[in-house]
Amino acid sequence: MAGARREARAEPATADREIMISRIIDAPRELVFEAFTEVRHLSRWWGPEGFTTTTQSFEFRVGGVWDFVMHGPDGTDYSEWISWTEIAPPERIALLHGEFRGDPNAFESVLTFESDGAVTRIQMRTVFPTRELREEAVEKYHAIEGGRQTLSNLAVYVADLARKGAED
Repeated sequence: MAGARREARAEPATADREIMISRIIDAPRELVFEAFTEVRHLSRWWGPEGFTTTTQSFEFRVGGVWDFVMHGPDGTDYSEWISWTEIAPPERIALLHGEFRGDPNAFESVLTFESDGAVTRIQMRTVFPTRELREEAVEKYHAIEGGRQTLSNLAVYVADLARKGAED
């Protein structure tokens, strides 16, 4: 059609370096946010199926660090390090995640928590320093499926907390 304006949706400059995962969780936003901010909760659900987490240190504040080990179902230990770069309760958390402080391959993640009545939509956007690091995370470490499983574990955990809270 002559004269019709067609608006193209521009892809973000990071599209080839990012992973986006979202989930609807049957619990209030404040509870879902709390599950991310208190180590007593994180250790109960963090990680993909079959993984457990041991925390060495945890300080939830901008500039604070969570130093932990994820134990794989095959017995492999993965040293992990997260530094919180932005905290806006109960809406948003931004972080830098690597194997250790100063890790040149560390990636950035932003988690948003949107309330929709009694449920919460959580969105996790992760941006890697390079396309190659993203591909390695996807192919070698199954980052997309692992992220989905982690959010599934969160959903089960907070739904159980919400149910127990309703029973009290």
